[in-house]
Amino acid sequence: MKRWTIGILSFAMICSLTACAGNAGGDVENTEIEASSEEEKESVIQDTHSDDGRNVVGISMPSQKLERWNRDGNFLKKEFEEEGYEVLISFGNDLIDEQINGIEDMISEGADLLIITPIDATSLTSVLEDAAAANIPVISYDRLILQSPYIDYYISFDNYTVGTLQGEFIRDTLDLDNAGDKSYNIEFTAGDPADNNAQFFYNGAYDVLSPYIESGVLNVPSGQTTFIQTATSSWSRDYAKERFENILNSYYLTEKELDAVCCSNDTVALGTTEAIEEDYAGNNDIIITGQDADEPNLKNIVDGKQTMTVYKALSNESIVAFTLGKAIVDGETPGEDLIQNSGWDFSCNYDTSSYDTGEKVVASYLLDPIVITVDNMKEELVDKGYYTEDEQGYLHPVQ
Repeated sequence: MKRWTIGILSFAMICSLTACAGNAGGDVENTEIEASSEEEKESVIQDTHSDDGRNVVGISMPSQKLERWNRDGNFLKKEFEEEGYEVLISFGNDLIDEQINGIEDMISEGADLLIITPIDATSLTSVLEDAAAANIPVISYDRLILQSPYIDYYISFDNYTVGTLQGEFIRDTLDLDNAGDKSYNIEFTAGDPADNNAQFFYNGAYDVLSPYIESGVLNVPSGQTTFIQTATSSWSRDYAKERFENILNSYYLTEKELDAVCCSNDTVALGTTEAIEEDYAGNNDIIITGQDADEPNLKNIVDGKQTMTVYKALSNESIVAFTLGKAIVDGETPGEDLIQNSGWDFSCNYDTSSYDTGEKVVASYLLDPIVITVDNMKEELVDKGYYTEDEQGYLHPVQ
């Protein structure tokens, strides 16, 4: 897999230099007061994390608005509690300050381990310094936290592969390698710029499809092909719908057909699908990709409104997090041996080179995603116990 290194923004460097310059001309007494305050703060943090016999796990999820974060957070909570751990859990409600406050509360309440999915990958630098001062290890869960050296492990699915699977599905379904003189129209709906994974998803898909764009087999009538041009703030269904309504009303008002939309996840796929239902003038079938196997999207796949989704067995990700977290709290330093000794019945790879926070390369446990279509959803989701099927053929996640 390719290595994508996230560098420190030059803006941050400028701010840092400006701050240094300001301090240089500052009052010595004020500087001493600030230093004293920092020492007191560190002392308080260290005192809150004591060896009192409790095994406390803090879980910070970004939001309760998306189905998957509810599933992940509650599944993790259940797994740890069943093993006798005390669990502190908070949802940031897509508000950075609210997530930071929740993490600070966990530090104050004596967490032995933090499992964090960031709202904004670059916003947790200060609070993670507090965690480090309290000797609390940190697992970055699903999304990589950036610009901090205080990340001990990263657990996720192979996010570049998620995008690759989406791109390959479009390539193979349209049979682009045998297109001849025929060309197809495609648009992209990417994810949240604040989510480090969103760039991986986009890169994976675009790397598959870009040769066909360059050769003219694929056209992008909107001209929107970069990640930033196609990004969707907060993975918002409404933003995705609004943007795609604008694309349809600007570039597809005539008889021009839209053949495919590469949507990075199921939430933006829902917004895109709604825009197509309301504003698309054509009547051809459109390939629409997704990710997460959310319940409404699986219904859309059964109904023929969405073509595929990439499924990540989230319970498996939680199992890795639980196994890793337990080992850390028990004083171990896990590596590839965690996989070898786990007895898991799913594939997981240990990666020590691909994920860089900008401050350190983080040891990562990466699970394999799979493509779900109407043809294999029963075999992959129902038969394996992840979902149940009702009388209408719609799937519902097992709680």
